[in-house]
Amino acid sequence: MYDLLIKNGKLVTPDRIYEADIAISDGKYAAFVVPGEMVQAKEVIDAKGNYVFPGIIDCHAHMNEPGFEYREDFETGSRAAAVAGCTCLIDMPLNNDPSLMNKDIFDMKLGMISQHSVVDFALWGGIVGDYFKDEPGSVKNNMKDLVDLHNCGVAAFKAFTCPCGPLFPTVNLGNVRKALEILKPYNALCGFHCEEFGQILEREKEAQAKQGRSKEEKIRDFLDAHDVWTEYVATKNVIDMARATGGRVHICHVSHPMVAQVVKDAIHEGLPITAETCPHYLGFTEDLVFEKGVPAKCTPPMRKKEDMEKMWDYVLDGTLSCVGSDHSPAADEEKDNETKDIWTAWGGLNSIQFFLPMMFDMVVNKKGLSPSLIAKVMGYNPAKIFGLYGRKGAFELGFDGDVVIVDPNKAWKCNQKELLTKGHISCFDGLEGKGTPVCTVIRGKVVAADGNYKQDAVGYGQLITPVKK
Repeated sequence: MYDLLIKNGKLVTPDRIYEADIAISDGKYAAFVVPGEMVQAKEVIDAKGNYVFPGIIDCHAHMNEPGFEYREDFETGSRAAAVAGCTCLIDMPLNNDPSLMNKDIFDMKLGMISQHSVVDFALWGGIVGDYFKDEPGSVKNNMKDLVDLHNCGVAAFKAFTCPCGPLFPTVNLGNVRKALEILKPYNALCGFHCEEFGQILEREKEAQAKQGRSKEEKIRDFLDAHDVWTEYVATKNVIDMARATGGRVHICHVSHPMVAQVVKDAIHEGLPITAETCPHYLGFTEDLVFEKGVPAKCTPPMRKKEDMEKMWDYVLDGTLSCVGSDHSPAADEEKDNETKDIWTAWGGLNSIQFFLPMMFDMVVNKKGLSPSLIAKVMGYNPAKIFGLYGRKGAFELGFDGDVVIVDPNKAWKCNQKELLTKGHISCFDGLEGKGTPVCTVIRGKVVAADGNYKQDAVGYGQLITPVKK
């Protein structure tokens, strides 16, 4: 007898959709059964003809624990993720205090977050440079700690090429090259927030010095200070370091087709480059920043309509092989249009609870594409790239029994007052669509159903480390 049977579903993979029942035992896929075949199980879930995905992986999320739990912790963030159909998230090493830069911090962080995560999780480690100012609490580069972090089981490493503050110092190209040299023998993946330091520093300083600017003029100044050239130059520089070292590079949250083309050219050259984008770059434009104000502030910022539309070409051809939420939460007061302007507000979007619903609506309803694209860019590809394949990302015997059932006809609406995250200001407030996760199963256990997470799932989530080959 199996532990769990999920019947009457349409299983979605990157290359096909087919009908089969799923049997799970001991937390693993145990059998895929012809529909209607008699199977005994302790628990049965009727998928009712809905789409069934082998879990959803959010490869780019900020939970802010430890240090900034007033913005988000793993319990609040992971319960929102579970309701949205996420079965595994990969947490960034910032904004944390301390940021995840060495083994001692890894052990401390894991001891905290493993107590209350609803979903399975992997961790990004940090790559940091020397902070350019001698400020209290500033840290120095962590090149000597990278191998230890790799041995701890981080899924990838993250660095910033733009100003980022003393808790997570910006890397220069020397740091980038050195880190790639150190980590290449381990085939470790190094991800980069690509905006070029000098341009950002000078353009922001010049823009903020302007006097008497209206709200709309300040937003225009902000968008111009973070224009595509800052992202383009940084991406080319990082790719050059991959060319010089042979190290694996992942370009985070690509926002513009000009940057995506640089990535595509590097892939065609044979360089070990991958890249991701986010729902807000595929479905929204800078108009949202003017409409919503500071709740829509993020970097890189959203671009123009023609840029947004062109981005889909690079998702469809595989250049942008992953889609992550880049959930970067804030306390409500940090995103308040009444007290903050575009320069003083926190930069980042509250998005994790509508990560899959937004993508499903865009892919299936607005673009008329197959749900298989979602299985590819939000499951299979992230699992492969971040080393989780073997446990996550596919309907394969022996893999973790993760399942997300999506009702394609069930409507949803983002109401920020009802968000399960700690903060309750989202630029997606009022957004509506169709395609709602109605059941989330992780390793054979139902952790969320019908818009609610299971209280007994708090602490159920496990650390997932790269599968050894």
